[in-house]
Amino acid sequence: MLALSWNLFHGRSLPPAAGWLQREFERLLVGWEWDVALLQEVPPWWPEQLARACGCDRRSVLTSRNSLACLRRTLARRWPELMKSNGGGANAILARGAIVEHRRLRLRWRPERRVAQLARLAGGACVANYHASTRVPLAEQELERLWGEALAFAAGSPLILGGDLNLREPAAPAGETAHVAARDVDHLFARGLRAVGEARLLDRSVQLAGGSVELSDHPPLLVELRGV
Repeated sequence: MLALSWNLFHGRSLPPAAGWLQREFERLLVGWEWDVALLQEVPPWWPEQLARACGCDRRSVLTSRNSLACLRRTLARRWPELMKSNGGGANAILARGAIVEHRRLRLRWRPERRVAQLARLAGGACVANYHASTRVPLAEQELERLWGEALAFAAGSPLILGGDLNLREPAAPAGETAHVAARDVDHLFARGLRAVGEARLLDRSVQLAGGSVELSDHPPLLVELRGV
């Protein structure tokens, strides 16, 4: 199984691009090889369109700044760099296979709403996708609770937990949990699965009329996993 984690930076690029970049994000996701993708900071109207482009199943949850959604969407499409995260946000799981069960887990209301996803794939493996609070003590509290909920949800099935955890050294339960991929605050953990080779950072550069840009301020993190 190829597991991907990517924070989409609300559909923006470095350096900032003048236009709306949904098609460019779609083309990269369509072209890469992966079986399950854990996405964070996704514009809330993108998951269905991304899944359609990739020909895959999907589940998403709204996170924060989603009141007056139609107005936010209109402004974000026209001025993405002005709106930034105020365009609204979501987390999404894409799977090239069926998602047979999905739950949302609200871990915090304030200072900003934080919501995790728990999903069971058709093959039996479970995944937990999350974007944590930016303050380290809050992120640590959220991750500790997420581990408990995710392990209970998996009930002994293989588990992948990852996302933008906003921690450089995130904690994991003792035992058979492996830290299979890491880059700055982006991480993937696995339980009941082992990494095959080293994790990879995928090339996110695209050519636009004004030159080359990198989609998102986070590189996509990919790892191959097999049963232990």
